[in-house]
Amino acid sequence: MEKLSFQAKKAYFAKHRKSNFSASLRLEGFVTSLNDEECRLPSRKAALKAVQQLKV
Repeated sequence: MEKLSFQAKKAYFAKHRKSNFSASLRLEGFVTSLNDEECRLPSRKAALKAVQQLKV
């Protein structure tokens, strides 16, 4: 059996972490799609700006 590289292990666990979280959300009754996994979160700066605009 060949040994996996550290990068291959990290990629494997990242992939399955996302799918497990998505499955968990579905079990709790949330509607999810495949596009949700690919969505990138806003940067910290963009998030702070959006919150500050809400306060005004």
